[in-house]
Amino acid sequence: MKAMIAWWDLTDSQQTASSLRDFIRKESEHWTGIPGLLLKVWLSDPEAGRWGALLLWESEEAARAAVLPRSPAELIGHPVDFRAWFDVEATAEGVHSLRSLGGMGPALDGLALMGAEEYPAE
Repeated sequence: MKAMIAWWDLTDSQQTASSLRDFIRKESEHWTGIPGLLLKVWLSDPEAGRWGALLLWESEEAARAAVLPRSPAELIGHPVDFRAWFDVEATAEGVHSLRSLGGMGPALDGLALMGAEEYPAE
């Protein structure tokens, strides 16, 4: 497995972590069908003016072969400031009552703000 983390410094951008939530709402569905992508987590640090993502891939080959959706670079006004690849040494999944990690977070209806006992039933 491979992990990639990337972020933008939003200091000189007209975009903020909050304003980029609309981008996530529009683009997140395009990430769900990418072969070899295990998980994408959008990240923000509003106080430091950083915004980015962590991607977990089955393999380096899958990551290289992936056709990725639209980048936020045009909205932000410049290319990504930091990108690094890592080998995944180990993973662990805790016990939780969520059905899935997909669709979580305030950019996607705020479900991450809800406690597990409040998670809506299907």
